[in-house]
Amino acid sequence: MIEVSGKVSEALITYLTDSEREIDFDGLHISSTDKGYQVDTPSTDASEFTHTALLDYITTAEVAPYVTNWYYWESTLSELGRHRRAFLRHAEGAHTHDVPTRYTALRSDDGCLTEWGEIQLTTTLDTRGRRHYDIRHQADEEATPERIETYTDPLDAREISTYDDRGRYRPLQTAPSLQTGWIFPDLNGRDAVETINFLYPASIANWNLERNDELDVTHWRETVDRQTGIYDIVEELPRSAVEWVAEACCVDSQCLKRREWQYTEDDQLEADGGTGTFPCREPCSLVIAASRRWTKLEEEDERTYEFDLTPSEKEQIEDIINAVADGRVDEIREADVYKGANQYRTRFLRAKRVDDEGRLSGTPTENSQHTAVDDTDDDAESENEDESHDHDGDRHDNQMSEKQTEDNEELTGDE
Repeated sequence: MIEVSGKVSEALITYLTDSEREIDFDGLHISSTDKGYQVDTPSTDASEFTHTALLDYITTAEVAPYVTNWYYWESTLSELGRHRRAFLRHAEGAHTHDVPTRYTALRSDDGCLTEWGEIQLTTTLDTRGRRHYDIRHQADEEATPERIETYTDPLDAREISTYDDRGRYRPLQTAPSLQTGWIFPDLNGRDAVETINFLYPASIANWNLERNDELDVTHWRETVDRQTGIYDIVEELPRSAVEWVAEACCVDSQCLKRREWQYTEDDQLEADGGTGTFPCREPCSLVIAASRRWTKLEEEDERTYEFDLTPSEKEQIEDIINAVADGRVDEIREADVYKGANQYRTRFLRAKRVDDEGRLSGTPTENSQHTAVDDTDDDAESENEDESHDHDGDRHDNQMSEKQTEDNEELTGDE
C-alpha cells in the first residue's frame, strides 16, 4: 500500500490553487472546477470532489501511486537537469510502462535494473513513493553490501574510477577496466546521477542528447584541424591510417562508448564503432595523443627484411601480436605451452632468434630520414609529460562537457 503523506497532499493542493493550474502527468489528471476538483486516471473514472473529499481520495490504493509519482518527479526532482531526469525516468521504464506497472516492478525484490557501461543501477521504491538507488559494478551483482566496500559520497566515485583492480592508472574512464568491490547503496536521485557522472563523465547528457537528435558530433577532420602545438602534426595522418586508429581504439574491448564520429560527416569509416549504450561524439585526447605517435611512424619508408623462421615460429609471432592487441597475455598460463604467446614459448623464441642486442635474427634496423626513431630521444621526455597531461585532460574535458551541458539545461527546461 502506497502512503500519501501530508507533505505530498499539501504540495498538490498548493500547486492546484496557485493560479488555478492543472496537473497532467503520467496519467494523472486533476483540474479545478466550479464544484471543486475533477480527478481522472487510467485506473479510475473521472470524478469531481470537494477540497476535503479530494484529500481523502488521493490516498486510495488506486490513486495514491499516481499522486506520489507526480510529487517525486515534479517536486522532489523538479530542479534536476533534463538529461539527468530523463536518465532516472529511463531507469524505471517511465517512457514505456504506466505508473502501476512501474510501481509493481520497483516494489519487487529485484527492483528495476539498468546496466550502464560496467555498472548497474538498481532502482527501488518505498511505501511513500520515494525512489532509492543502488550503484555497483556488474561483477558484484550477487555480492552482499557487507562483503564489498560501501560508499555514500558521490565524490568517492572519482577515486574508484581512477585506478583498475591492479592499481594501474586508467587514462580513459570509459575503458572496460573499472575496478570492482564497491557499492553506493540507498542514494537519492541527485546523488545517483552525480555518482554515475564521476564514473562516466558526460555519458548521461550525451545519451539523452542523442535520443533527442541533438548530439553535436565533431568528426576526425574537424578535430585534428583545430589541434595546435605538438599535436598539429596529427592532421597529416593518412585517411587509411584513421581507419586503423578507429579499429585499434574505438571498439568494445577498448572503450565502452559507441563511436559516432567519422572521418568527415560525408565520409564514413568502415571500422566498427562498438555497441556501447552511450555515444562518443568526438576523438578523445587519448586517441589524439596516440595518433601523434602513429603519424610519425607512418612517415617511415617501408623496408624489406629477410628472416629465417619455421612455419610454427611465424604463426607464433602472429599469436603474440594478437594476444597483446586483445589484452590476453595475462590469461595465458605458464603451463599453456601450446599457445604461441606463452611466456616460455616466447622466451624460447627470443633465445633462438634474437641476438644480444635485441635484434630479430641479428638483422639491424635500417634507419632513414623518414624514420620516427630519429626524434625519439628528443621527444621522449616531452611526450611522457604531454601524454600524462592529455590523459588527465580527457577526464577534465569530459567533466567540463557535462557541466556545460547541464548548465545549458537551465535555459532549455525539462523534457
